[in-house]
Amino acid sequence: MIRPEAPRTRLASKIERVLVTALGGDPRVVLNLNASEVLAEPGPVAQVISAALENAGNGLLPQLTVTQTFRRSGLDADLVDSLASSDPAIRIAGCRICGALRLPNAVPWLADLLDDPSPAVRDVAVRSLAHTGGRRAVTALMARADRLPSYRLAMALARAASDIDLEWLLREKSSVKTMVTVLMACGLRRDALHGHLVVRMAQDQECETEIRVAACRALAMIGKPAGADGMRLLATDPDETVRKASVRARMRISATMRKRIA
Repeated sequence: MIRPEAPRTRLASKIERVLVTALGGDPRVVLNLNASEVLAEPGPVAQVISAALENAGNGLLPQLTVTQTFRRSGLDADLVDSLASSDPAIRIAGCRICGALRLPNAVPWLADLLDDPSPAVRDVAVRSLAHTGGRRAVTALMARADRLPSYRLAMALARAASDIDLEWLLREKSSVKTMVTVLMACGLRRDALHGHLVVRMAQDQECETEIRVAACRALAMIGKPAGADGMRLLATDPDETVRKASVRARMRISATMRKRIA
C-alpha cells in the first residue's frame, strides 16, 4: 500500500523555507521553533526534511547543513530526548523526525526502541534506522535479527546498508535465517556489485539448501546476465530444490532482460 503524503502545514512550510535558505548557502538562518511544535506534526515535518535532502542530492554536505540548522536552533538535543518520552505518541514522532534528519546521535536511542513494548514504536524505529543508515544502524538492526520479521529486516537493510556493509554481512558467519534475510536485502537492493558473492553461495554445495535457494532468488531480483550465467551451472546440481530455484531464477532474469531491451 502506498503511504499518502502528509498534508503540507504552515509549520512544515516554514521549515521548508528555512531549509531551502540554509541549503542555498546562508549559514545564519535558524528555526524559531521549539521541539514540542515540531513533534506535534511529525508527518509533514519529516516529509519536508526528506524532500529538502533529496532535492539537494542526498550527499554528505546537504546532510550536515540540515543537521546544523536544527542544532543551531537548539532542536536536535530535544528531539533525541523525545525518544525517551513516557508517551508512545511522542516516541513515534521523535523516531520519524530523527530518522528523517538521519541524526547519528539518535541511533543508540532508536536501537533501544527496537525493544519497545509498543509494536507501533518498534515498527517506526525500524524504519527510522533504515532511513538513518550507516554501520551503527545496520549493527543495531542485525542485533535484533532473531526478533524482527525477516521481510522487515530485509527491507531495512536494503536501505540502511552501504556497499561495504552488505559485503561484510555476506561474508559474516551467521545463522541460516539471518543469511537468508541478508540475501533478500541484496535482491531488494538490486545489488549487482556483490553478485559474484551471491552466485558463489548459490553454487556452494556445502551451504544449507535454504541459503542456496535464497541466493538464487536474490540473483533473480537483481536481474543481471551474470546471475543467469551462474544459474546455468546449477542445472545438474544434486539438490533438486536448488535446481528448481535456479531454473526459476534464469527465467525471471531472462524476462527482466527482455523488458530492458524492449
